[in-house]
Amino acid sequence: MTQDYQATREFAKKADQKDPLHAYRNRFYFPKNDKGQEKVYLCGNSLGLQPKNLSEYVNKELEEWKKWGVDGHLEAENPWLYYHHFLRQAAARIVGAKPIEVVIMNNLTVNLHLMMISFYRPTKQRFKILIEASAFPSDQYAVESQARLHGYEPDEAILEIKPRKGESYIRNEDIIDLIKKEGEHIALVMLGGINYYTGQVFDMKSIAKAAHEVGANVGYDLAHAAGNIELSLHEWNVDFAVWCTYKYLNSGPGGTSGVFVHEKHANNKEIPRLAGWWGHDEAARFEMKKGFIPMPGADGWQLSNAQILPMAAHRASLAIFDEVGMSEIRKKSVELTGYLAFLIAKLNEEFGEVLTYITPQNPEQRGAQLSLVAKKDGRKLYDALTAQDVVADWREPDVIRIAPAPLYNSYSDCFRFYEIAKTLFKN
Repeated sequence: MTQDYQATREFAKKADQKDPLHAYRNRFYFPKNDKGQEKVYLCGNSLGLQPKNLSEYVNKELEEWKKWGVDGHLEAENPWLYYHHFLRQAAARIVGAKPIEVVIMNNLTVNLHLMMISFYRPTKQRFKILIEASAFPSDQYAVESQARLHGYEPDEAILEIKPRKGESYIRNEDIIDLIKKEGEHIALVMLGGINYYTGQVFDMKSIAKAAHEVGANVGYDLAHAAGNIELSLHEWNVDFAVWCTYKYLNSGPGGTSGVFVHEKHANNKEIPRLAGWWGHDEAARFEMKKGFIPMPGADGWQLSNAQILPMAAHRASLAIFDEVGMSEIRKKSVELTGYLAFLIAKLNEEFGEVLTYITPQNPEQRGAQLSLVAKKDGRKLYDALTAQDVVADWREPDVIRIAPAPLYNSYSDCFRFYEIAKTLFKN
């Protein structure tokens, strides 16, 4: 389809008719304007839309709570004591992991801290953390605080990798070269799987390999990657990863989080960790004895009992992902984001380079996101798009992020964005 893109409404309609995933659009609720018309929702990288099956899953647990009270922990149809088990298989498929390597719990930055307690173990010589300079602020704060926790000033402990002068995203060879150069001093490589600002997909496999070759651990924040691109965390030999579920995974604002810990660490009881009773040996958990015995695998990092209602919301979304599969989602994503990039190019042809984007042009190096920079008055353009029912995302100092999520966005959505932008540039 890529060779046949056209900037016409007819093309967009025909592309939607041929799209094998187009019917899934009807499985989600779209925000509407005052006239009852659906808005152009291109903000799935910030908050995914609500699946229509979500209320069924959440209401089920509300009814169980009403019926059983505390006995729902054992008597509910999906007993709450084991609720995290019910998400494991589907979550593992999303990130390319074995079931033992995955657990759903807490929120993302809490999980990042738990992982860094275990996998950032600095020594006098090896104490540095490598992170991208434009990492999401919460990751930056977490890394800074972990450095200070171990007695280091962030400026001495944190290595930031930046794009070359005049470039907008980081070259993979520059990451590898820095790992090799600073290898004897690096304790942890901790990058976003996809950079939130530029939308760049990092080569997680080669970075993990390079990190391990110099003796460092490697972890990824997959907030913008899980449910967006195909992942193979087990095969890539990643030590740990964390992700949220409310962006591309459509599991509700502030939704629960996921954790991956590689199988090679599954039975290592000597790894330092912050312990809680839900990470303790499940068979002996209610004997209420002191002396922590971690569960094998990622389960051994749990702290407290499951967040049933957020997890129920996540189960609803995972059910849809399991129906479709990440390979089909990714296939459409490449085409849909490609169409949006084609339409941006048409705007530039018509109006003289009014928009650029700092996201890689190579589809293999980006997910379902383009980070646009206007030639002038970017904030004014964003506000005008918003007034015309385009739901996008502004990031200081000058980026409009637009994300065509393949599960529910259509070619017609992309064309509507183009039409609205075209009208604004004409005026």
